[in-house]
Amino acid sequence: MINTKPVHTMSVYVSNKPGVLARVAQTFSRRGFNIESLVVSPAIDGHFSRMTIGVSGDPDGLDQIIRQVSKLVDTLDCTDHTYDDVVVKEMGLIKIAVNAEERGEALQIAEHFGCKTVDLTETSLILQVVGDPSKIDALVEMVEKFKIIELVRTGKVLLARGAGTT
Repeated sequence: MINTKPVHTMSVYVSNKPGVLARVAQTFSRRGFNIESLVVSPAIDGHFSRMTIGVSGDPDGLDQIIRQVSKLVDTLDCTDHTYDDVVVKEMGLIKIAVNAEERGEALQIAEHFGCKTVDLTETSLILQVVGDPSKIDALVEMVEKFKIIELVRTGKVLLARGAGTT
């Protein structure tokens, strides 16, 4: 069954301490939101971290979740960036099975999408792609004609454009 609920992209700025991720995730879970993607990385000084969370669920409950996450002791800020002017990127690694005859076509597709070939063997290649999630979706669709051996995606990361803050 395909998820028809919209995915909202949240950024949560938190103290870089054990247990913070679990408390934030539990807040979404208790309200019936599913975490679709999650990226956590240290901020500039290492004392804080930024979580970029893609969540799906009833949009009517999102404001309440933002308030609840913002009240957590180690949370400094929680913002829904779904409709903000932001730069969104994701990275994907796709390992596909190709033989000598298919390799040229696969590499042409990779070039079109601006991929890097990070591994090449007689029977497979690994493509690295960076871009917005729809670009990665389109690439996956194009390489499905080959056998996809493995696929991994990082999840979204984002920053506000210009002088805006994330």
